[in-house]
Amino acid sequence: MQGLTEIRWHGRGGQGAVTAAKMTAELALGQGKFFQAFPEYGPERSGAPIVAFTRVSDQPIQVYSGIEH
Repeated sequence: MQGLTEIRWHGRGGQGAVTAAKMTAELALGQGKFFQAFPEYGPERSGAPIVAFTRVSDQPIQVYSGIEH
């Protein structure tokens, strides 16, 4: 899909990776773009590894999986 930007955030619980993904999506909303932002958790505790994903596009996003690369 042309014009699609995918960001994969890595961090530990409490470092703000999920917040960064959500804030990036809110910026896209403010620019009138389509977006997705969602986390992938392991055990929910502070310091546990997490991955969050953000997609931003000029067109509707038809992909609903995690970002691989």
